[in-house]
Amino acid sequence: MTLALRAFTGVAVTLLAATLAAAQPAEIPRIGVLRAGAPPDPSIEAFRQGLRELGYVEGQTVVFEYRWAEGKPERLPDLAAELVRLKVHIIVTGGQQATQAAMSATSSVPIVTGASGSTAAGQGGSLARPGGNVTGLTLVNVELSAKGRAAPGGPPPGLARRRSPEPDQSVFRARME
Repeated sequence: MTLALRAFTGVAVTLLAATLAAAQPAEIPRIGVLRAGAPPDPSIEAFRQGLRELGYVEGQTVVFEYRWAEGKPERLPDLAAELVRLKVHIIVTGGQQATQAAMSATSSVPIVTGASGSTAAGQGGSLARPGGNVTGLTLVNVELSAKGRAAPGGPPPGLARRRSPEPDQSVFRARME
């Protein structure tokens, strides 16, 4: 399992455990999974494994509602709305299009995403000031390095001298302020 996949799984499982703890005791938690692709999906398999390790048994102590766009992103808004109508407790997404569709469908159901660059695209606020109902893992290194500059002691030695491969990072830097 890659480091990014392991990190996403850890974040998603942790957030889900907190959300499920708040669910009604007699109610079996329902997890909505919204993906642009088609099964099998290694990140969803890792997520399910993480839940099994915490004692959740699919079909008995937790129910998954899978919605796959199968490479047709125009289907995502309808699939997201369907998950909301099913009253899932949390929606797990991957990719900016699936996350955006889930955000358009609900402002109250928690959304956990592994979208690369999700905060840069206006999803979930920023690393400095997260907000809304979206959380998860972002892989935008500019945000992480900007966050490092704000840390006590500054960035690791040599980091300040490295140039970003992106020519204009003003959009990302503005998110950190």
